[in-house]
Amino acid sequence: MSATPTASTSRGLHITLWVLQVLVGVGFLFIGGMKFGSLEEMAKQGATWALKMPWLPRFIGVSEVAGGLGLILPAATRIKPILTPIAAAALCVVMVLAAGYHVMANDVAHIAPALVFLALCAFIAWGRFTRAAIAPK
Repeated sequence: MSATPTASTSRGLHITLWVLQVLVGVGFLFIGGMKFGSLEEMAKQGATWALKMPWLPRFIGVSEVAGGLGLILPAATRIKPILTPIAAAALCVVMVLAAGYHVMANDVAHIAPALVFLALCAFIAWGRFTRAAIAPK
């Protein structure tokens, strides 16, 4: 599950990125998986838009699950590891849209988590694109 860090890459950064990839990846798997549940339950929790556009939570769920897998699997298998920072960058887009939605909906409680996930995904993308890229097999 590890790749050899280059001479200019600190071991600490490499380990930090791995820890974040796994934690954020599992988080997105969980969050995305929840969007495949009952739309009525989502509406009860405040996501009333889910009943108006039932395809949207499913699309967001697929995007989050795919992104979560993309944070972990390509780097772990070292098969096309460039897909890991690409997945992190794509999840940044998802989180910008999520934060924007929560701002527009005046849903203050959910803005901070979206921004935290955005920052973590941006750090992973930066780290894996520039400082601690993982070499393919």
